[in-house]
Amino acid sequence: MNVHIDDLADLVGKDLGTSEWITVSQERIDTFADATDDHQWIHVDAEKAAQGPFGTTIGHGYLTLALFIPLFGGLLDVAGVTTKVNYGLNKVRFPAPVRVDSRIRLVATITGVEDVAGDGVQITLDGVIEIEDSAKPACALQSVLRFYR
Repeated sequence: MNVHIDDLADLVGKDLGTSEWITVSQERIDTFADATDDHQWIHVDAEKAAQGPFGTTIGHGYLTLALFIPLFGGLLDVAGVTTKVNYGLNKVRFPAPVRVDSRIRLVATITGVEDVAGDGVQITLDGVIEIEDSAKPACALQSVLRFYR
């Protein structure tokens, strides 16, 4: 969906839809492990993880959270801005692990819009990152994003 910054308030309470799927491959998990220096066996050692609680390697929770931004970008493109800022999170939970080669997607709703100093607009967004064929989501979050004209 494309929207101009001045029209963001019209989206409060509206479902933004569902993003495209992203596959959480072992290569993606390993790259994240290298970037964060988090090489716990449950993420990177397929042989050992096969004997662990999930039967395979799983993506880091923070990898799932990091994928929120590209998933969100697939839901909403805000025009009329010079800068986009991830301002933070009010809440985040990881109800279910993302097993290697699983696909995830985002479902989101804007719950608040307010003007901020510097000719900006801040949105609060409730999101759920779903795992394909899973009853529980990978992540439930409330994100705060800022857009500046």
